[in-house]
Amino acid sequence: MNHRTTRRRLLTGSAIVLTAALALTGCSDDKDTKNPADATAAADKPDLKVSGAYVPVPAMADMAGGFFTLTNKGAADTLVSASSPLAGSVTLHATKGSTMKEQKSFAVPANGQLVFARGGNHIMLEKLKRKPKQGDTVEVTLRFEKSAPITVEMPVKPATYNPKAGAKTHMAQEQHASHSANSSREPSREPSREPSRDSSQHSSQHSSQHPSQHSSH
Repeated sequence: MNHRTTRRRLLTGSAIVLTAALALTGCSDDKDTKNPADATAAADKPDLKVSGAYVPVPAMADMAGGFFTLTNKGAADTLVSASSPLAGSVTLHATKGSTMKEQKSFAVPANGQLVFARGGNHIMLEKLKRKPKQGDTVEVTLRFEKSAPITVEMPVKPATYNPKAGAKTHMAQEQHASHSANSSREPSREPSREPSRDSSQHSSQHSSQHPSQHSSH
């Protein structure tokens, strides 16, 4: 009887220990599981990247323009200002029609782009400490409402540099080359200039049949 009681007590104790261990494991798993709120917060953050930045050689010694494309793969943000160690001030501008207007900020759309290009949005580097030359780089820092500042090294390009125009020219050259290649592959359709055998034979027969006529003439 005593042995049975002892065995029951041992089995009961083991069951309690196992239940406690499973409970602790469950708690650990709950802590390791990612919080959905954290995932949502990450999705609400902007993800910005600058590409295609450049500064054309300025016509004036104290002022230059800057262009770039800002790509956002996250939530919306706002470009609020810019600065450069080369300039006393950097301002944001938009061109609408033929009018250039200074802007306090630019909206950066979620999962979209903010483009600064010739004839449209651009930054103005004013009160330049020196006139940048082709081949130089100009450091510009962009500041945003949500994201951390982004510092960009903008290469100085020729005064007439326009990447969009260059892309169109390159496309036209490729189309012309493709057309020329296709034309060279087409077989020639010019008619043969070789005299027909029938006409040659007829001429030979005519001469042999009327030799006197040819000599009299």
